[in-house]
Amino acid sequence: MHRRIIVPSALAAGLLLAIPASAADFQVGAPGIGDSYYPASGNGGYDVSHYDLRLKYQPATDVLEGTATLLATTKQNLSRFNLDLGLKVSEVRVNGRVAKFATSGDHELEVTPATPLEKGKSISVVVRYAGKPSELKIGGWSAWARTPDGAVAAQEPDSAVWWFPSNDHPLDKATFDVSVLVPDGLQAISNGVLQSQSSKLGWTRYNWRSNKPQATYLATLAVGRFDITTDKTANGLPVLNAYSKDLGDNAGAARASVERTTEVAEWLESVFGPYPFNALGGYVPNVTSGFALETQTRPFYSPRQFANGANVSVVVHELAHQWYGDSVSVADWKDIWVNEGFARYSQWLWSEKEGEGTAQELADYVYQTRAADDPFWKVKPGDPGADDQFHAAVYDRGALALQALRNEVGDEAFFRILKGWPQEHAYGNAHVSDFVRYAERVSGKPLAGLFDTWLYQPVKPAAPTAAGAGRTPATGPASRPVRGAVKKQAAKPVQPKSWKKIAETNTLH
Repeated sequence: MHRRIIVPSALAAGLLLAIPASAADFQVGAPGIGDSYYPASGNGGYDVSHYDLRLKYQPATDVLEGTATLLATTKQNLSRFNLDLGLKVSEVRVNGRVAKFATSGDHELEVTPATPLEKGKSISVVVRYAGKPSELKIGGWSAWARTPDGAVAAQEPDSAVWWFPSNDHPLDKATFDVSVLVPDGLQAISNGVLQSQSSKLGWTRYNWRSNKPQATYLATLAVGRFDITTDKTANGLPVLNAYSKDLGDNAGAARASVERTTEVAEWLESVFGPYPFNALGGYVPNVTSGFALETQTRPFYSPRQFANGANVSVVVHELAHQWYGDSVSVADWKDIWVNEGFARYSQWLWSEKEGEGTAQELADYVYQTRAADDPFWKVKPGDPGADDQFHAAVYDRGALALQALRNEVGDEAFFRILKGWPQEHAYGNAHVSDFVRYAERVSGKPLAGLFDTWLYQPVKPAAPTAAGAGRTPATGPASRPVRGAVKKQAAKPVQPKSWKKIAETNTLH
């Protein structure tokens, strides 16, 4: 037999490792994740890897019942931690044991586990809750919209707190399983792939899975009566589009637009690289709001986006966000330009591809129609402030910044930047400053001054005009000739026929 001999020093080390943390070593997790604009959003002390949501919704009463299971890892020794949820909670369990809980403010759920949680441990948190989401007002507004036959959860920068407990900030992404029980005759739409559906006792359950990291505000839920179309992309990804059965006169234009999702996504792959998720599509519920939103894999479109006819441009915008905003998400909400400037510029590139005005012509038009004393130029896209986070300047001046970059570095480097960035930060988060450094590295040019001028100075810069910026590369010959070469600044604004529609989509997100 062999006997293991432990020398005193090794024994002492082992004893030190075995000593548990004292009560003083455990701290309360922060009630916010540290966002510049929304200090109460998100929470500190843990990182969620997966949400499993099991829901039941009755449209007639607007009662939502839920059991949410969160899988997470602790980032510090925790005596208590917060979740973000506005509905009434009946029970919380941590690692299977009943936990104490209390609420504070309008959406903070404070959870005290039966025993403190050590740093670096995997934990499970189960929350049972219920309520009427439409009655919940947080900050004076609601992200939950009732419809004639159901409801929709879709808003930015918050929507999760109306329907599930979460660490509600883009810094903490996770995968999702969403299972929704609704009365027979209704459908439940969410993100990702529909895994299964089954009916019994007058109710139908829909099981959805989103298998790539997803920010909480990008999770969506829609319940109602929908006409659903399905297909597959050339490389086998499932496509699912859903249209409310009561869209009225907007129904045709909505279908004519959203049914081009596969075509648009394939073109965007030539600009931004491989599509980053496991499914795609879109949905158009019967809501009265006027905006669209890049809910992951399945963008939300208000019917009003199609009130003037087909609007493929909005589809381009929201699908571009799948790369810029969804796969690569903001690290702080002040970095919103990394989402919106690029999605707007993708609309300009689509116009260029379709022969309805080049990106340079659109840039000239935007630039020339805003006088130097227009308040538009006071908004700084690189840090617009919470009140102006979705100001037109973030979109349009943000896109002008990209045209200025394109003119400065040339098409070859510019499109390498557009395609390389989503690969560099896939499924992660980034700041505006990260993009500036990346563009400098790829182009080999100092660009801090250019970005400072376009993103941070509250004045109208010199026009972003240059010769030589041509057709979007890697798309092959345009399906129709691109109208005109890149023009120098004209005496009168050039208004491509597509611009009026693009200019009116300031309710894009």
